[in-house]
Amino acid sequence: MRRFARLFDTLDRTTRTNAKVAALAEYLTGAPEEDRLWAIALLSGRRPRRVVASARLRDWAAERAGLPLWLVEESYPVVGDLAETIALILPPPLRGEDRSLAEWMDWLAALRPQPEAAHKAAVLEAWDGMAAQDRLVFNKLLTGGFRVGVSAGLVTRALSQATGIEAPKLAHRLMGDWTPATTSWDRLILSEDPADDLSRPYPFCLAHPLEDPAADLGAPGDWLAEWKWDGIRGQAIRRGGELYLWSRGEDLITPRFPDLAPLADFLPDGTVIDGEILAWDRAADRPLAFARLQTRLGRKTVPKKLLAEAPARLLAYDLLEQEGTDLRPLPLEERRLRLDRLLQQLPAEAPLAASPLMEFGTWDELGAQRAAARSHHAEGLMLKHRASPYHAGRRRGDWWKWKLEPLRIDAVLLYAQAGHGRRATLFTDFTFAVWDGPELVPFAKAYSGLTDAEFAEITAWVRRNTRDRFGPVRQVAPQHVFEIAFEGIRESPRHKSGIALRFPRMARWRRDKAAAEASTLTELRALLDLYG
Repeated sequence: MRRFARLFDTLDRTTRTNAKVAALAEYLTGAPEEDRLWAIALLSGRRPRRVVASARLRDWAAERAGLPLWLVEESYPVVGDLAETIALILPPPLRGEDRSLAEWMDWLAALRPQPEAAHKAAVLEAWDGMAAQDRLVFNKLLTGGFRVGVSAGLVTRALSQATGIEAPKLAHRLMGDWTPATTSWDRLILSEDPADDLSRPYPFCLAHPLEDPAADLGAPGDWLAEWKWDGIRGQAIRRGGELYLWSRGEDLITPRFPDLAPLADFLPDGTVIDGEILAWDRAADRPLAFARLQTRLGRKTVPKKLLAEAPARLLAYDLLEQEGTDLRPLPLEERRLRLDRLLQQLPAEAPLAASPLMEFGTWDELGAQRAAARSHHAEGLMLKHRASPYHAGRRRGDWWKWKLEPLRIDAVLLYAQAGHGRRATLFTDFTFAVWDGPELVPFAKAYSGLTDAEFAEITAWVRRNTRDRFGPVRQVAPQHVFEIAFEGIRESPRHKSGIALRFPRMARWRRDKAAAEASTLTELRALLDLYG
């Protein structure tokens, strides 16, 4: 654990990519194989379930440190991280103990089903044998809150340095439904058997946002364009007689979409399709709003009522594998022709179709079509070079997402809460309201969009203008107006306003507006009628 805790500290302290890659590569070269496997799992998001609730850890740490609970609670916002707060307040260890990371993960797995009294005794004993940095990582593993600023691509780069295996191959091997308990270092990293995991998806090809004029991309004829659908990006895999559906977040989502199960009967074996899962209006033969699909997410089983109200359909973007052959190195134009030929052979009742390509001769013509994206329940357009391979992750130049400008509303700041981690000393989490007659009605929370200087300025103002406190939340005088940008809007019975926004953020601080000039609930509802 000590070696892994040092790695965590290095990764957490630096923002330099090369330094992170070097630290990871060094760890993956020298640590025991079982520890390496767990490090890859933890750093790529395969975190184990929570063993102990954060509140219980806080109570036990206060008791062991001999501190009143209120003092621990006051310390937490200052430190910004509960796991670190606990590590700092605990008394020095009574002994030195250095189990390996894999041994501690086995220990956590054995502890999970035990009663709370056993949890407390075991955790206190573990703390007594650990230094502060080890305790920090241990606490994060206990609560299932292990996060550090490392992307899957960065882990792959480091692993490539450590093993000498090409990064694209490793990126593919790390995809899929594996845990350190179900595989080994040799099988996951060193094996080249393509049949090792039939369900394994390919790393997704991602696009960069288009910020310059589309005309700067060159000749329009070199590009394919299609809607940027507002659904769930996924891969449909038909191998070994089974169908597997994977989300871009590497979640196996097959059970959540039983209405796509017939694809197992329609698609040939050895087929992998990249596409978008949408809720579909069968009568109108068009997508439903994302909010309709959202009603199905997070459910282990989908009731018949929801299956009828929001049936799923897969709109295919790309053909990645055909008859077991990896097509990703081929030009997009060739892959798309093969995809179209494949889909033409499917019966009409198959819940699968090609995402239609746009017809355009000039960038201005395409721009005019893009302006109508929201009426198609799309977020804008995708632009893909005809000659582009299907690469792993983002590679600038081949694929672009040309999104619509966000929707905007002016809102009044009502509540503020401090952030976490490095932002623990700043108020960064805000609740905003619009006018409903003479009353301000909260409708959205936003956490990003301001500069560091603006966050510092609004923090000082919040401290001077707090009207009331509700735990960590402060109510402030309704004086400041912010422009809130967002991607979508829908009805929501969970909010007092009856409205929920998608991806709200602070676009700018409207110092030129008084609170009385902020937007109204009527204006929000007008946007809901247009785009909800």
